[in-house]
Amino acid sequence: MKHLLRMTAKQYERLRAHVLPADGREAAALALCGRAQHGDARVLVVREIHEIPHDTCIVRRPDQLVWPTEIVRGLLPRVMREHLALVKVHGHPGGFADFSSTDDASDRELFGSIHGWADDGLPHGSMVLLPDGSNVARVVGGDGTFAPFDLLTVVGDDLRFFSPADTSGASRPFMRRNAQAFGRGTTDTIGKLQIAVVGTSGTGQPVVEQLMRLGAGTLVLIDPDVVEEVNLNRLPHATLDDARSSLPKVDATARAVRQARLGTRVIAYQRNLKDPEVVRAVSACDVVFGCMDGAEGRHLLNRLATFYTLPYIDVGVRLEADGHGGVSQICGSTHWLQPGGSSLLSRGVISLEAVRAEGLRRRAPEEYERLRKEKYIKGVDVERPAVIAVNTLFSSLAVCELLARLHPYRDDGNAESARVTISLTQARFETAPDGPPCSVLSRHLGRGDVEPLLDDPELTEDAPCARSA
Repeated sequence: MKHLLRMTAKQYERLRAHVLPADGREAAALALCGRAQHGDARVLVVREIHEIPHDTCIVRRPDQLVWPTEIVRGLLPRVMREHLALVKVHGHPGGFADFSSTDDASDRELFGSIHGWADDGLPHGSMVLLPDGSNVARVVGGDGTFAPFDLLTVVGDDLRFFSPADTSGASRPFMRRNAQAFGRGTTDTIGKLQIAVVGTSGTGQPVVEQLMRLGAGTLVLIDPDVVEEVNLNRLPHATLDDARSSLPKVDATARAVRQARLGTRVIAYQRNLKDPEVVRAVSACDVVFGCMDGAEGRHLLNRLATFYTLPYIDVGVRLEADGHGGVSQICGSTHWLQPGGSSLLSRGVISLEAVRAEGLRRRAPEEYERLRKEKYIKGVDVERPAVIAVNTLFSSLAVCELLARLHPYRDDGNAESARVTISLTQARFETAPDGPPCSVLSRHLGRGDVEPLLDDPELTEDAPCARSA
């Protein structure tokens, strides 16, 4: 069983400010968490933080804390009703980087009561924050046993992963120069990650190629389409035989990963993102790349990333033909989307009108055509020109965005580069910061699994199993 814990950088810093106050004495808080479950992965995503006021604590010393548990009793009805999790957070101002025997006894008593109330067998957690910015965190089982979280993710302008053990991916010969460029810690981290790539066509296949050669641990590939001869100009993993046999794009991509034999595991879903099994599979990933053109899919992925506190890198390319054998615009952007921050919607990249139109075209194409002809809705672009050289440029930009967040190499830091746009026609490079939280999506931060998934009535049906390779 794999246990994961996720939160935003703002949540992490809020917890640190409260449990490691300036007076040097211990303090505590409770994190109310949504849950996700897929396969052997159990995920807790921080939804709300409830600080325990310093002045209500019975004992507060640099090495001891006793606090009243009434706040827990007040939260328990909601925990039970919504199947939420509680994570107890406290600080060790002296820097002791482990749980003490007193912590063990306290956690067994507190969580024994919580498990007794909830009686659902679902895990809760405990966490210690340290003055140097690090932490130790563990799952507390209903039987009083402890197990470390396999990965704790903190998503902000930078992307931080904490895990109890290191791997040695850089010891593989093909990884050594990656480690020289971006550091052993970055390459080791990438080797632990499960990364979703939604869309395995013109930008998705180059993204997969680069992630594999950076040593990604697992790649989850999602795309409903098959290889066609018309798109062989931009699919580096596809052949003419694949087009003639209508091979799924995810199978062509997965085949390339397997044949490289570089240690990356691959899981392929020939499904639309609008599928419950696919949503759950992405929820168990650590990072997601969106390599789609359409507004509906990008909005759904942005929503999914918010519910499950996932870092989301979106890549989009725009190549407009002038109708006379040339092009009038070649440009593209990558977007670093933090859960609870701005969105593709609030940044003006997509519109709800386009999301609704694409949804109607998918569900009822005849009705969509009727309304489009009657000018009740604007047409949705079905096919745009695409060229491998342009797609690969922006795919590389997206992968470099992940590297920048893991190993901040920008002179001015990452905060000013939530959007990176390159125009080849104007020879211009532009960046922009995150912006205010999205009014449509930010309220869903950390909700995790709900019924129906993502509050979307379409996400209620059973879905087939994935093919794993």
